[in-house]
Amino acid sequence: MIEEIIVEETREKMQKSIESLKNNFNTLRTGRVSPTLLDRIEIDYYGSMTPLNQVASISVPEPRQLLIKPYDRETLKLILGAINSSDLGINPINDGNTIRLVIPALTEERRKDLAKTAKRYAEDAKVAIRNIRREQNDELKKDKELPEDLRKSLEDEVQKITDEFVKKIDAEYAEKEKDIMTI
Repeated sequence: MIEEIIVEETREKMQKSIESLKNNFNTLRTGRVSPTLLDRIEIDYYGSMTPLNQVASISVPEPRQLLIKPYDRETLKLILGAINSSDLGINPINDGNTIRLVIPALTEERRKDLAKTAKRYAEDAKVAIRNIRREQNDELKKDKELPEDLRKSLEDEVQKITDEFVKKIDAEYAEKEKDIMTI
């Protein structure tokens, strides 16, 4: 009973780390343009920081272009400011009603930088997975009523789950790196 709870809790926590990694990967640019590129951009909308995708529609009219159409024209200047101050390094084109982002093709050097960033995200996710393993093992050691052989088998199970999720992270990174390096 307690074994199933610990195993399930470990899996849930580690799955959240994988989802966080995928979200981080989505913000990295690959050869294809995606609206998720703008997921981290927020604007100060009536006093609260609001994600860009909640105050404007974002579409991909051409393979290397994003079109941002604010729901409220008053936010146009705020969106422009947020894009200019972000780390995207792209100059927005304002036509009065919409904002166009023409995304230049990635250089080989930029692709390598993005691959390094993806690697850092993957390493951070692995650290999170290992921290979850350590926390679970610490919890098992604190439980004095747990027989030692059961505790040992649960620690082994937690380690197997950890190895499984580290392999998932490696697979996600390999796929992302391939995406980034593909011209």
